[in-house]
This record gives sequence, C-alpha cells and structure tokens, in this order.
Amino acid sequence: MDAIIISSFGGPEVLQHQAVSKPFPARDEVLIRVRAFGVNHAEMHMRKGEWDEYHPISGLECVGIVEFCPSGDLAIGTKIVAVMGGMGRTRPGGYGEFVSVPLTNVLPVETKLSWAELAALPEVYCTAWTCLFTVLDLKRGERLLIRGATSTVGQAALNLAVDAGAVVTATTRREERFEWLKSMDAVDVVREQDGLAEYFHAITPALPQEFDKVLNLVGNRVLLDSLNLTKPGGRMLQAGWLGGLAPVELFNPMVEMKPGVHFSLFHSKALGSRDFPLSGIPMQKIIQKIEAGKWDAKPARVFEYSDIQNAHRALDSHNTKGKIVVIH
Repeated sequence: MDAIIISSFGGPEVLQHQAVSKPFPARDEVLIRVRAFGVNHAEMHMRKGEWDEYHPISGLECVGIVEFCPSGDLAIGTKIVAVMGGMGRTRPGGYGEFVSVPLTNVLPVETKLSWAELAALPEVYCTAWTCLFTVLDLKRGERLLIRGATSTVGQAALNLAVDAGAVVTATTRREERFEWLKSMDAVDVVREQDGLAEYFHAITPALPQEFDKVLNLVGNRVLLDSLNLTKPGGRMLQAGWLGGLAPVELFNPMVEMKPGVHFSLFHSKALGSRDFPLSGIPMQKIIQKIEAGKWDAKPARVFEYSDIQNAHRALDSHNTKGKIVVIH
C-alpha cells in the first residue's frame, strides 16, 4: 500500500510517499480503508522530533470503511471513525492507505456528511466531549472559561458547552475573531494573554473573577494563571499546548495554588482506553446536530493525499481558523 512516511525530522518536506506492507489486523482489531484524515498539531511536533512518541507513519485519526474485521464485530463496508489507540505513536497511523486499529478505538457511524466533513470531527469532538463531561463534569448553568477557543478543540468545546447550557467565556489572541466566537454563543470573549486573572480583576472588579470550570488549551505558559481563575471547589483542566511545550519552572503548589482547586490533565492519547472509552461519547448525536446545521464543523482547508506537504505547511502557519483535512 501507499503511505506517507516521516523520512527524517524537519519541515513538511520530510513527509514522503512510500510503498509499505499492508497491515493485517489481530483478533481485537479492525482493518480500515482510509478515506480521509484530520491533521493535528501533535503530528507537527512528531514530524519535528519534538514529541515523546512517534511512528514513521503518522496520523492520530481517520475516517473510512471496514476492510476486514477478524472478530466479526463490524461488517465489511461499515462507515467508521477512528481515533488514537496508539495510531501514529506506537503503531502505524492514518497517513497510510490502510490502517489497523483496536476495536476499542473505532466507532461505526451513519451519516451523509462527505468524507472531508466527517474527517474534521473524530479527534476534536471526542477530545472536547471527554474534557467537558468526563473530566470537568460540566453542568448546566456553570461558568466555563475556554482558553484557546479558536483552536479546533476549543471550537468543538464551545459548541458542546453551550448546547449543554453552560455560560461560556472564550479567549483568543486575535480580536478580529471576537464576533465570530460570540456568534457561536460565547457570552463574553477576551483577548488571550498572560496574567488574565489580573486583567479580569481590572476590568470587572465588582463581578466574580473565578470560574466553575476552566479548560486550558494554551498550556503550561498559562497554567498558574488558569488555576487562579478557578474558584475553590472548581476544576481546571489542561488539555492543550498551543503556547508551546516549555515546562513550568519552579512550580510550588503550596505557594502558587489556591486551596480547594482541582487540577487535572487530559491527553487525547487516552481516548478508547478503559478509563476513557469511546463508547461513552455520543458521536452519532454529534454528527446529527452537525448534519442539521446546528454547528458549523466544516474543515477550514482540504488537501489531496498527494499534497500532504502543503497540508503541513498550512498547519505550521497556525492561521487556518479550523481543521485541516486530507482526502484520498
């Protein structure tokens, strides 16, 4: 089969097409003919050699049809979405013409969405749903802060949180995107910046400065600030690294954390595990809401399989305003 290979660490030019052996699924796996896949920031870091794990055949997610399922759990020809389960990290990923994936990391779906539209959904909506409702335990009426809301996971989280009745404040670095986020029913939008807790206090000193729940997609750079924006008894979840991978220097919880604030981490590589099963994610209902036009989840850019290098150039630009998808 054809596959896209990380031939060496570097820029988009290191992604090369190569003939490799077609995988054969184990009893608890399913072989998928890949029709399209989303491109993720983690794959950029893997391509550069900046990630803890990587496989030469990258790709954390894909959509396609079942080619073979040894257990018989999924019929040949079933339309599926697949995410993680070691894809692109410890085993070949979705950048191949075919991919073998654990059954626990595959969801059958029924949809009229195009392959490109469907490929924009698995990683971002599975991650966002798990962050909000499994880890943060978001409830109707709670005040939620999403830092990095114009990221793909941020957009999905905003849609899901508003739909669940939360009161959402969103951040973005770019003021020209304020009205766009407000059109998605964020009650307030502020410019993403270091020292956001002090900023909130300065502009609204008479109002509560703390949130019930905080979803931090910016990462370590604003970790302490995000903790300070969470009320005692509330939860702060870090699930993204848009601000880079540099560690927090000399973090002293005794001095720098408020009592009673819950701090969690979520990494989407855990999707499909025993603790974070895909079976608990209502992907079919999410797809139905997108089909009905409730949410705009169309990919921002779509590239052909032969044009993977330009897809990664668009990823490197951090300026696509949405999901990048590659189709066969």
